[in-house]
Parts: sequence; structure tokens; C-alpha cells
Amino acid sequence: MFLPVSLFIGMRYTRAKRRNHFISFITLTSILGLTLGVAVMITVLSVMNGFDHELQTRILGMVPQATINAYQPVARWQDLVKLAEKQPGVIAAAPFSQMQGMLTASGNVAGVVVSGILPEEEKKVSIIDHSMVAGSLDSLRDGSFAVVIGQGVAEALGVHLGDQVMLVLPETSPSPAGVIPRFRRFTVTGIFKVGAELDNSLAYVHLGDAGRMLHQHGLAQGIRLKLTDLFQAPRLTRMILKNLDDNFYGSTWEDTQGNLFSAIRMEKTMMGLLLFLIIAVAAFNIVSSLVMVVTDKKSDIAILRTQGASPQLIQQIFMVQGAVIGFGGTLAGVLLGILLSLTVSPLVAAVQKLFGLDLFAAYFVDYLPSRLEWSDVIWVSALALILSFIATLYPARRAAAVQPAEALRYE
Repeated sequence: MFLPVSLFIGMRYTRAKRRNHFISFITLTSILGLTLGVAVMITVLSVMNGFDHELQTRILGMVPQATINAYQPVARWQDLVKLAEKQPGVIAAAPFSQMQGMLTASGNVAGVVVSGILPEEEKKVSIIDHSMVAGSLDSLRDGSFAVVIGQGVAEALGVHLGDQVMLVLPETSPSPAGVIPRFRRFTVTGIFKVGAELDNSLAYVHLGDAGRMLHQHGLAQGIRLKLTDLFQAPRLTRMILKNLDDNFYGSTWEDTQGNLFSAIRMEKTMMGLLLFLIIAVAAFNIVSSLVMVVTDKKSDIAILRTQGASPQLIQQIFMVQGAVIGFGGTLAGVLLGILLSLTVSPLVAAVQKLFGLDLFAAYFVDYLPSRLEWSDVIWVSALALILSFIATLYPARRAAAVQPAEALRYE
């Protein structure tokens, strides 16, 4: 098969066994450095994507992605739900009322945010039904005064299914004895676990029972929305509010959880920048390797020049050689990175089990999540190839500048 001269000679130089073993070692080091840099960058970005996905799935599956709130509780919340669900981008909507208080049992106290919900509607906008570890969300019935609590709350109070807890609200009720806090006894009928701090602070009761506690029976404080695109929450909230009066206002997950997700994105950016330096160092090794090759091949370059090879041809030969090194290192790194990204979770789990470790006790997940995104693979590969190509320019120009007479003087 016919090949261009520059490609043919460049490939021959790449495959040939060099007389100078040190140059071969430097070349191998360049390839390995580029391989490791690309593989580590893909793997770390996949792990960061995994954490980001777990945050979105767990935390934003429980807290509202967007809410339409009312300054004065509304009776016809069904009309509000229908209006929201007509908006493109809104998957579902469900009513809620919310109150802050304390749960007490056997002398133990836990501060909680209690949401009044309709179980059949809440399932459409939340993952709580899939996070139950005991009991059922359907146990919340109007007038039953049942409560579903997080596992962290249950452990703090030392309660199980069927136990009773006292809900104490900071609002006060006038009585003959003076002003006393409002309280009510509830029965624990469900325990959920999402593996986040929410397990220690959330509780759910039926919307009707919440209305009785707040003296808002039959009313709702607002609706929460489930969206097709989380990042469209501010826009969709504004669109819905345009059709409502001044009694309503909106909030989104960015108001309550935005700092957490911004920190994850910033951490991913900084990790990407640091790992980019590894690839840059590997590319610099390609420069030093090719410079040594040019020095070693000066006589060959001189012979090619005397036979009519132009400086451009010489430059292309060494650019081909550098490109082969860059392509080989990048390809190996991509394959290794994909393999590690797909297997890092079971590998870390096996290490934990082997040594009896619990590396994620302080986190909201009990394993190392990894989520490979092909967009990361593409831009990391492109970055490595571009740096490798740039690394060939100086050595190739140096080779093209070799003077035949000077190179052959002492041969």
C-alpha cells in the first residue's frame, strides 16, 4: 500500500529499535505519562459525575425542585396543580403544607421540618416512596395522625414502627393556664432512608393532619413541582407565577441547595485543572523525547536532505512520530480510563470489604459512585491530542533546521 514519504519514514522511526536506550526509555515514559494522565482524568471526572448524580437523585428527589408558595393558604389547590401541570417542562405537581417543630419520645428530642402531604400525589414528585425501609407512605391517612420519619430521626429518638412520638410546634395556643406550645401525639408508621442529612431532619404527615395542627384544615400552603430539567426551574417558576396574583411567590432548589451543587461543580473544575497539568507534563516529555531523537538522527536527516528531502518533509516526518506517540498514549489512556470508570465502584467496595474499612461513613453514600459521560471522554481525548500535536512543533522545526554539511562533518 502506498504511503506518503513523511508518514512512511515517521512510522519506521517509531517502530525501529534505537541505539540509544535512554531515548527509548524517555519515549516510553512519555507514552506512559500521557496514558496515566488521560486515564486518571477520565476516572476522576466520572467519580465527580457520580457524586453529582447521587446528589441530584437523592437530595433533589426529596427536597422540592421548585415550589409555588402562597402568603395566605389556599383552599382550591387543585386549580393550582392543574395550572402548573399545563406548563411544558413540568412533570407533576403536588400540594403541601410545612411546619417546623420538635419530635420527642422517651426524653429524646429531634428538630424536624414536617411536611403535610397527600401520599398518592407526593409519589409523583418525590422519591420517598422508593426510599422506605420500614412501613409505607400510604399509612398516612387523614385523621390517623400518623407520621413517617427519617432513619436518622428514628435513631435519635430511639423509636420504631408503632411507637408514639410527640410533635411540638413553636406556635402557641392560648389556654386558661396561659400560653402553651401546640403539641399532638403521632404514631410512627413509616421510616425512610435516602442516605443524606435529610434523614435527620424530615418528617411527613397527612395534609389534613397538618392542617389541623396549623388550624388550616382543608388548605395548602403551596405546591411542589417535579421538572424535566432541573436547571429550568427558575424560568418555569416565573412562567407559572405570571398567571397568578400577588398572593403567590416561587422558590427553587437553587435557593436551598444551590451552594452545595456549586461547590461540586467548582470541585470538578479544579480537579480537572489539576489533572490537566499531568497531561501537560506528559506532553512536555514528548518534547524532550523528540528533541533527543532529532539529535540522535542528525546523520539520517542530513542524508535525506542531500537526497532532495525538503525542510518541510523533514518536519512532517518528526511530526508524524510525535503524533504516533501522542495518539498511542491517548488511546491507551482512554481505554484504561473507561475500564476504571466502569469498575472503580466494585473495586473500592472489594478493598473496603477486604480490609474492613468504611471509607464513606461521613458521606451521604455508602459506596464510591461513578458515572461515565462520553462528553468527558471526548474532550479529554481532544485535549490530550492537541497538546501532543503542539509538543511536536518545536522538535520538528529543529529537525528541519539541521544543516547537512554540519551534521555529516564528523561522521
